[in-house]
Amino acid sequence: MAASAQVRFRPAVAGDVAAAVPLIHSSGPGAFEYVFAVPGRSDAQAFLRHAFVDGAGEFGWRNHCVGELHGRVVAVGAGYGASAQWTFTLAAARQILAFFGWRHAGGVIARGLRVEGVIRPPSGRMHYLAHLGVEPALRGRGIGAALVEHLAAQAAALGRMPLALDVAVTNPRAQALYERCGFAVTGERPSALADARGQVPPHRRMERWGQVMGN
Repeated sequence: MAASAQVRFRPAVAGDVAAAVPLIHSSGPGAFEYVFAVPGRSDAQAFLRHAFVDGAGEFGWRNHCVGELHGRVVAVGAGYGASAQWTFTLAAARQILAFFGWRHAGGVIARGLRVEGVIRPPSGRMHYLAHLGVEPALRGRGIGAALVEHLAAQAAALGRMPLALDVAVTNPRAQALYERCGFAVTGERPSALADARGQVPPHRRMERWGQVMGN
């Protein structure tokens, strides 16, 4: 039986942090390090663990689902609409201040806002897919497509359209997966964001209209 047919998707819980955060980080390591890594203070995954366990906002466990294979978390993803942006912003500000303190929080928030110029938040009736990650050893076995379709089914139940996501131009393998899932590129945003911690590559916005596809 294919690995994708054996994966069971469920809502994330705080206890998934050890397995989920590296997969979330793998969805955009350059951007995460650019925003959240502070030399002498922490790397990005340390903040993502803090935010995931907190539970609230874009990075909290309540915003994620995970895929389990033989009882082990091997995939993670999130899907949300534009209506979540204000609550996400408040949660992120609180988490950043609590984790980094006043000395570093302002810089982290400023870098995050710059990244939003490249990876735009959702708008209108759009249902945005984010933080899509599959365990590296299991990639290419249909789990990523199954994850996308699980999130697409949730969007359909909410009546949201289109599905949208962003993919780095440096990740053609992921773009090819999304194209197989019915997504098409609708635009590209350049990026010159880089520092000693990370680099944010240009990103392509991809969208999908229509019914949920079969796996």
